[in-house]
Amino acid sequence: MNVLITGGSGLIGRALTRSLLGDGHKVWVLTRSPDRAVLPLGATAVRWDGRTPEGWGPLVNEMDGIVNLAGKNTSVWPWTKARKQEFWNSRVWAGQAITEAVRAAHKKPQALIQQSGVNHYGLRGEGDGIESTPAGDDYLARLTVAWEFSSQPVEEMGVRRVVTRSAVVLARENIIMKLMELPIRLFVGGRLGTGKQYLPWIHMADEVGAIRFFLESERARGTFNLVAPESSTNDAFLRTLARTLKRPYWFHLPAFMLSLPLGEMSVLILEGRKIVPQRLTEAGFQFRFPTLSDALLNLYG
Repeated sequence: MNVLITGGSGLIGRALTRSLLGDGHKVWVLTRSPDRAVLPLGATAVRWDGRTPEGWGPLVNEMDGIVNLAGKNTSVWPWTKARKQEFWNSRVWAGQAITEAVRAAHKKPQALIQQSGVNHYGLRGEGDGIESTPAGDDYLARLTVAWEFSSQPVEEMGVRRVVTRSAVVLARENIIMKLMELPIRLFVGGRLGTGKQYLPWIHMADEVGAIRFFLESERARGTFNLVAPESSTNDAFLRTLARTLKRPYWFHLPAFMLSLPLGEMSVLILEGRKIVPQRLTEAGFQFRFPTLSDALLNLYG
């Protein structure tokens, strides 16, 4: 299988590339700096400007699947007006460029996997967030709506499209994991804010496994929540992490101590709702790490 990945030099992209290459597939990664991109051995780096199909568009004729992971990391601080526009542009422009390239291709790819996030459902809300739950009205929710819509036209071209609304991906290299891990390692771990806010998560192995499942399953289409079956609040997540790292759990930070320095970005830590992988479970996907304790033990044990 020939696979083209945007955002392939990022955390998920590199893991997905290694997995595909390990099974004998061929991978092309679109990157702004092919000469400096750190990619798994065997991947082919292709230059792009992040907004148009110029220079790489014809490659689509050779692809069986496209995985669009492009998007500036929202964990970057602070969230200035200019940076929020970068979050938006990096996602929307990438989707539009892929749509344009697919439209021009004589041979269309079989599938497009369009990344998105569970923040689509809003940071607050009653009931479980499932795939049919309406979008929220906060900034992050609106961002995911635009992100998903950017590549929607390929469906009219006969391309099977899957939208993956991903939770926080558990990997030791993830900057979010590093930020949560540090105070615990320094013996000042504890809940953040009330601790009652949900923290949807998924192990990297299941993130990659799900994306590959969608690439290879001809019946998979539409939206899927990429989140582990076991729900966890912020308090339960950090308590389990502290237990895994064999550290105490006692120094609880009130919300204002995070919202003052982080500003709007603090919503990533202080707010969150319960998300359920309803369609992924119904599709028969088998999680390698369905429970938080097993997932963290795999990473830190």
